[in-house]
Amino acid sequence: MSRNVNDAVTSDRVLEALAVSKRGCDELLPEAEWLKKLQRSEATGTPLRIKLGLDPTAPDIHIGHTVVLNKMRQLQDLGHQVIFLIGDFTSMIGDPSGRNATRPPLTKEQIESNAQTYYQQASLVLDPARTEIRYNSEWSDALGARGMIQLAARYTVARMMERDDFQKRYSANTPISVHEFLYPLMQGYDSVALKSDLELGGTDQKFNLLVGRHLQQEYGQEPQCVLTMPLLEGLDGVEKMSKSKNNYIGITEPANSMFAKLLSISDTLMWKYFTLLSFRSEAEIAKLKAEVEGGRNPKGAKVLLAKEITTRFHSAAAAEAAEQDFQNRARGGVPDEIPEVSLSGGPLGIGALLKQAGLVPSTSEALRMVEQGGVRIDGTVLSDKGLRVEPGIYVLQVGKRKFARVTLG
Repeated sequence: MSRNVNDAVTSDRVLEALAVSKRGCDELLPEAEWLKKLQRSEATGTPLRIKLGLDPTAPDIHIGHTVVLNKMRQLQDLGHQVIFLIGDFTSMIGDPSGRNATRPPLTKEQIESNAQTYYQQASLVLDPARTEIRYNSEWSDALGARGMIQLAARYTVARMMERDDFQKRYSANTPISVHEFLYPLMQGYDSVALKSDLELGGTDQKFNLLVGRHLQQEYGQEPQCVLTMPLLEGLDGVEKMSKSKNNYIGITEPANSMFAKLLSISDTLMWKYFTLLSFRSEAEIAKLKAEVEGGRNPKGAKVLLAKEITTRFHSAAAAEAAEQDFQNRARGGVPDEIPEVSLSGGPLGIGALLKQAGLVPSTSEALRMVEQGGVRIDGTVLSDKGLRVEPGIYVLQVGKRKFARVTLG
């Protein structure tokens, strides 16, 4: 079947591809151009080239980073060629996006160390057999000083200063280094080198992605389209997911921890996680949401999400075990695997015991938790802050998640 869209006959397959492209996205620019590219791809049987660049600025990625990787996988499953670009050259410049100060560039050694794990972790989402892996040093190093000057001549300072973070820093008399202007130029040049049809990124990357469109036109290429994805809020439901905010879920952290963290998100934020992280269809998610609005316990839907994500990064068996572990904790049970701690001496005051066992940062915090009823020994809630614990073997619990099997004496 086919339908008329923008006065052109468009097949159901192309319309489905357009819907997949737009699912959860913030912007698709220009949508009409992307539709034409999809139509041409179907007519010619030529896959479109879809680019995502990530600078290896840290050794690991968290599930906030996988929002754009999920979109890549969805487009990959439609038969298009996805390109996972590791920005080993651009990392040495430092991305100024969203920064209020010059970002320190990484050393070559730091970049190489971080890049080793990036693709391995990205492969938990993408299909490695159908993914083109590139490093932008391949063409950026070859530019040399002459080529860099020629590239810089293709973009004006006035247009560069339209960028929001540069404007703010300039108005605040905060220094902007000349090398920071090179970052969007080099990211844009990546699109020229790869002849990309579509580039993905977070909403904070929109300016850089549009520079790619401009440079492709400068070099006589058909300009790429731009698809930006929302930035995923972390566990606090407020700030962008970030390791520095300690509100993240790492994709390599233990299955039990991943499952429990996913169950800790709010009932409202859960639906954004479904849209951006789940591979369930929009119809399935809409049905789940209607059931919750009709009275179904939202925890059931959240468990489905947690099991899906945990399965993706671990296994179905690990997800089942994580669910059982969570249920044991909820019933006051002890997880299957908890830290073993040996402490010499004794007896010890409960505050000192909890601190030395690594369950609290300080004795005062330990006593505060006892006062609030948040400490158990062998399943019994403590209320005596003056308790001295005799030598022996005990299972200590602080709050819902912290356990240790302590041998004292």
